[in-house]
Amino acid sequence: MANQISFSASKPLSGIGQGTWYMGENPSQRADEVRALQTGLDLGLTLIDTAEMYADGGAEKVVGEAISGRRNEVFLVSKVYPWNAAGQQAIAACEASLKRLKTDYLDLYLLHWRGDIPLQDTVSAMQQLIEQGKIRRWGVSNLDYSDMQELWSMAGGRGCATNQVLYHLASRGIEHDLLQWCQQQQMPVMAYCPLAQAGRLRSGLMNHPALNELAKRKGVSVAQLLLAWVIHHDGVMAIPKAGSVAHVKENAAAREVVLSQEEITLMEKAFLAPGRKTPLDMV
Repeated sequence: MANQISFSASKPLSGIGQGTWYMGENPSQRADEVRALQTGLDLGLTLIDTAEMYADGGAEKVVGEAISGRRNEVFLVSKVYPWNAAGQQAIAACEASLKRLKTDYLDLYLLHWRGDIPLQDTVSAMQQLIEQGKIRRWGVSNLDYSDMQELWSMAGGRGCATNQVLYHLASRGIEHDLLQWCQQQQMPVMAYCPLAQAGRLRSGLMNHPALNELAKRKGVSVAQLLLAWVIHHDGVMAIPKAGSVAHVKENAAAREVVLSQEEITLMEKAFLAPGRKTPLDMV
């Protein structure tokens, strides 16, 4: 099986987890979303990533329903708004997430993106949440190389367990410096939108002739190729969102797709890395 990921003091996790962006927005889809997440757990996709931002907490409620009675199977991740990421606001935001998720702790709590609150204040709040038993570990999302250097230099900053960033075959900017640095620190990278939101973020990705030909030759889907490419990188986990059982099964099967170096080169020639420092992609 492909890449497995370990966060500090956690048992190894599948290289593919489950994202929940856009879940909880349409009540008519709730049952399907819950079923999809439960199917993912059945297939070993035990990391579930959510956030207080998603559907204003609605996604967390979907997750809470999906993991009911199965909390010990799940590595649960949520994210805090940058304006809530310090002091009592951070405590209150975390407690609200826990209530929606119907659990008493998070395995991992992330700063969703960097805002005006100093990173040191966020680190202090995360440490307090750990001391209170509300979270097991903390990390960040959408922080670039320079942000990570700043974080690493401050008291407690090296307690950061992960950086969650946008990463897919057509968005390879992190390869310039951030990815290698995280690998050197043995810090897992969580790749969100690993399918570029089914190609919506980058037209031409899902229907590229070279990718379609390769997928056909290997008997897999282009989406499975793209997931396999993301997780072949050392220490990188993909967290695609799948709102249907069929998509979850397709995602899970991507763990078995083995790419040769020749195939990786073919894919990367179709979507070249920038070759220079570029601003961190975010959506």
